[in-house]
Amino acid sequence: MKIEYQETTSDLQARIDIHNQYGGKDIDAWMLELLPLKPGLKILDVACGSGKQCSSYYQHLNGDCTIVGVDVSKDLLNQAKDNAAADGKKIEFQPLDFNKKFNFPDNSFNLVSCCFAIYYAEDIPFTISEMHRVLKPGGTLFTSGPMPENKKVFYDIIHEATNKVIPKMPGSSRYASEILDEIKKKFSRTKVAVFENPLVFKTADPFIEYTRASLSEDRKLWGDFFKGKGDFEKIMDAITKVAESRIKQHGEIVMTKVVGGILATK
Repeated sequence: MKIEYQETTSDLQARIDIHNQYGGKDIDAWMLELLPLKPGLKILDVACGSGKQCSSYYQHLNGDCTIVGVDVSKDLLNQAKDNAAADGKKIEFQPLDFNKKFNFPDNSFNLVSCCFAIYYAEDIPFTISEMHRVLKPGGTLFTSGPMPENKKVFYDIIHEATNKVIPKMPGSSRYASEILDEIKKKFSRTKVAVFENPLVFKTADPFIEYTRASLSEDRKLWGDFFKGKGDFEKIMDAITKVAESRIKQHGEIVMTKVVGGILATK
């Protein structure tokens, strides 16, 4: 299944900033606690983006590890290289499309991670098979993604404002079902952990900023949601009215991020 998806770095960063400012829990700390991170590991981070997760692993292990970050985006890889160099972190970055055969030998890594990306794979069984192939026996696959109940109030407000059917999101519609089932087929042991982070908005403005970043015209996932010229701003105006009404009625909007982490052993 090919998913038409494009997200700008500014959209992503806007949402990350809002998570950090209005949420009370640290998802990076949660992931580090889950993972079997030990000195000397060889780690592959698939769809590494600008290298945030690679940097987190490196710092946690005080550099006593070998980390390779791969991504299909040249621009994000360049950012990752620049960020690592600026911090003095010795991390290797190279291009890789996870819809094609990985350019690594069998049994190469102790840990393969793929954070908030695996659900964009065109062929889930193929991508998971490649992750399994490059893992050493006893190695760990870690993936993270949104659970079906993720951001329920976010979608409720959009539906109330537009009376439109919310498009299926690749993550929340695939992660805890199709992707989990396929990982269970390939790996000897599988465990799912859940992270919940309520974002509390006392005014509508940050919620609207988050919504604008999520519904941006750069996010092709919502392409069929907007039919004509000017629809985007009309819909944002309608969402703003509903959000402000909820703030007036309840004093806040609580949007809970619900993320799953799948840990699988080869």
